[in-house]
Amino acid sequence: GLLAVLANQCRFVTGLRVRHAQDIAQLYGRLRLYSESLRCVLLCRLWLRLHGRPGHAAVFMAAHASVFVWEEERIQEEELQRSMNDMKWLEEIKSQTEGNEDLQGKEQPWEMVTDKKHFKLWQHPITGTQLYQYRVFGTYTDVIPRQFFNVQLDTEYRKKWDALVIKLEVIERDVVSGSEVLHWVTHFPYPVYSRDYVYVWRYSVDRENNRMVLVSCAVEHLSVPESRNRSCESQMVIHPHKSFDENGFDYLLTYSDNPQTVFPPCVSWMVSSGMPDFLEKLHMATLKAKNMEI
Repeated sequence: GLLAVLANQCRFVTGLRVRHAQDIAQLYGRLRLYSESLRCVLLCRLWLRLHGRPGHAAVFMAAHASVFVWEEERIQEEELQRSMNDMKWLEEIKSQTEGNEDLQGKEQPWEMVTDKKHFKLWQHPITGTQLYQYRVFGTYTDVIPRQFFNVQLDTEYRKKWDALVIKLEVIERDVVSGSEVLHWVTHFPYPVYSRDYVYVWRYSVDRENNRMVLVSCAVEHLSVPESRNRSCESQMVIHPHKSFDENGFDYLLTYSDNPQTVFPPCVSWMVSSGMPDFLEKLHMATLKAKNMEI
């Protein structure tokens, strides 16, 4: 009767709407206009408009909006290997500094900013911006490489030894690669407000070549939409003098960040105090961790 006709009509209209939504999603996928996670959100919003039932659609949308697409965002093996290869740069610089060779011209883009016995810092401009990338070469002889590495990975211990930390938590983990997404809020010197970062990190230990590496890169995550810094990245490579469990190692830290301020003292603080102070606090935290399970 009449009810059957109405039911068939409703199924027909609903089918057309679903097919319409699928066609749009496929079009966005072919054109690659949006990332996978953003396409999920857009599709959910389109479904909400077409389906006309906010209760069910809202639940569907909320479930998909929190998805973090690891296929796009995880740090790849190639990035880890590229960072480890930076040790060649470190070894070249070390041999040059020990031989008192002139570094100018050897590594044209890099300008030495700090030159101390166990702490050397270079900078070079990032093309197309007014920002700099920094590279630190340092040596410690009184701590174990493995412990220095593990202290950096222990977020709970970081909250104890780093007084600048306001918040530091793991948001999501990738079971495939071991990568993690973290939300970090930290104090910055006055008059700059505290800064918040969302970043993915991944580490690797290369026993064959006696290397350890930790790579971090800023990402976007829908669970922390207020995050303001999306341009930070760092690579820490550790080269033990002997083994992972004997005192003594060199490290190379490559780092870039956008302080998002035109206040010059803030930028100079990062170079002259912020980075050296952090590394020394990390060193002291490693010394204290000798008798701890870290």
